[in-house]
Amino acid sequence: MAQFSRNISLLLLSATLVLTAAPIQAEVYQYVDANGTISLTNVPNDPRYKRVTAELPRSRSIISDRELDPVIARHSRAHRLHPALIRAVIKTESDFDPQAVSRAGAIGLMQLMPQTAMRLDVRDSYNPDDNIGGGTKYLRQLLDRFNGNLPLALAAYNAGEQAVERHQGLPPIPETRQYVLKVLRYYRTFLTNDRLSSSRPYHAPSPGSQGRGLARSMASR
Repeated sequence: MAQFSRNISLLLLSATLVLTAAPIQAEVYQYVDANGTISLTNVPNDPRYKRVTAELPRSRSIISDRELDPVIARHSRAHRLHPALIRAVIKTESDFDPQAVSRAGAIGLMQLMPQTAMRLDVRDSYNPDDNIGGGTKYLRQLLDRFNGNLPLALAAYNAGEQAVERHQGLPPIPETRQYVLKVLRYYRTFLTNDRLSSSRPYHAPSPGSQGRGLARSMASR
């Protein structure tokens, strides 16, 4: 009887390990209508529904801000924004996870909503280049709309332009106000880091090492 109990226990343990190790398939389909209204279902009954979630759970595929430097630099030049600001928004929105999806349906590094991505001509919100291009373009539009007022532009990025215009200032939404403060904090941090890295003194190689390097170069010809 004791042997039987041990066998049952081992069987249950093995089953538990297999079940917890196996990925959970969770297919979700999304349809965005002409008004930007999002409909979600796991049983699509219309060909316009597109699958948006494939497998859960998944490991986060973090990209460091340094890996994204060339992409951020290109889009910051195109839309006249400081690269540190773009990095601050990415850090706040997704913590550099290009596969991030919020509960509201925002996608990617800069967390673009599907209707916003459509308006910005973003073809693939999971693609870092496309996502950063769309998010940077949107942030530039918001800054222009609110006369260069960065806190208001960030509030609009989080809560929507209508919320900022309705309240004629920062919306009294705790989440939005915390969001603005968080982005500004990261912005200052990234700006400081950029200044420190650019102000590091250049140490020229000693004349002896230069001569040895040149001699090796000449010898190899």
